[in-house]
Amino acid sequence: MKNIMVLGGDGFCGWPVALFLSEKGYEVTIVDNLSRRKIDNNYHFNSLTPIASLEDRVSVWNSLSAHKIKFNIIDIVKEREIFEDLLLRVKPDVIIHFAEQRSAPFSMKSDVERVYTVENNIGSTHHLLSSLVKLDIDAHIIHLGTMGVYGYSSTEWEIPEGYLSVQVEGRSGKYTEREILYPTSPGSVYHLTKSMDQLIFQYYASNYQLRITDLHQGVVWGTNTKQTNRDERLINRFDYDGDYGTVLNRFLMQSAIGHPLTVYGTGGQTRAFIHIDDTCKCIELAIENPAKSGERVKIFNQVTETHTVLSLAKKVSEATGVSIQPTENPRNEMVENELDVCHECFDGLGLKAKKVADAPLNTEIELAVKYIDRVDKSIIKPLSFWKSK
Repeated sequence: MKNIMVLGGDGFCGWPVALFLSEKGYEVTIVDNLSRRKIDNNYHFNSLTPIASLEDRVSVWNSLSAHKIKFNIIDIVKEREIFEDLLLRVKPDVIIHFAEQRSAPFSMKSDVERVYTVENNIGSTHHLLSSLVKLDIDAHIIHLGTMGVYGYSSTEWEIPEGYLSVQVEGRSGKYTEREILYPTSPGSVYHLTKSMDQLIFQYYASNYQLRITDLHQGVVWGTNTKQTNRDERLINRFDYDGDYGTVLNRFLMQSAIGHPLTVYGTGGQTRAFIHIDDTCKCIELAIENPAKSGERVKIFNQVTETHTVLSLAKKVSEATGVSIQPTENPRNEMVENELDVCHECFDGLGLKAKKVADAPLNTEIELAVKYIDRVDKSIIKPLSFWKSK
């Protein structure tokens, strides 16, 4: 049995992953600074689904499950000594790092959000790694990164899993082949921090032999898992606002209230996707197949399929009869792009993915309808812009 610490375990991905691993029999400790809840309060956002306090969430789970979850409210950037004390007490075998501000639009809102995103995301990553070295704790770190580090320009090749083989010509004219990190092309401050994470991981794996797996995840769709469905107080977040709402979830909420589906620009932007269930399964596979000491950072593309924004809108429109409304794109990005992504690592480990094309959307639409009275229509439109308006 492994002892697992989930940083950011109160969040959209962290919470269902914590429950999933607990049900699998792992000893789970959540660490969270509740920053996502504070952002809701400060910016007047809200999850479409009602979210119980972390204390209540954990209490409900512990009353239903044979495997108990522990939690600690700690800001690992500002309360490093307290966090290190916890590390020494828990001595985790695995640390899953979700403790980063996760919204690209939010990171572009203004100077305040840009600075916060960099300080929080880079600070949490570096404090974690440096503390592990300082305390001599040999934990396998699993980090949730993003496909966005690769950028979204069209290429004529398949994007590899983290590394690119190149040939470099020496002074003698002889070519030497080596593998480098795939060149990053961040499209937002958020993606910039994830790109910087890669260099920090590379250094600590090389210099201190830390064991690190970096998961470049696509856009997550879906809300609940088998575990979060066990009690309404365990329900997961359903973000629909212009900053935190992922594209398919936004469309599903809009369809529930009869609002035209807001497609940015032409909708020709191609993105990689994964269901929240498969996020949990990928984390488990990464735990079961850890990086080794002295090994370079393991990088998996945590995606299962790609779609254009417009094709998703058409699927939801056909299912619900709601019209599509092209909207000025608030982002600074290509009008259209292709995206061909390698995801052989998780496929090779046996991941059987849930695909958008094969999945009925009725469950998500019914969820949106159930909580329709919680919708704030004023936060549906884009809230953050890549360039000053």
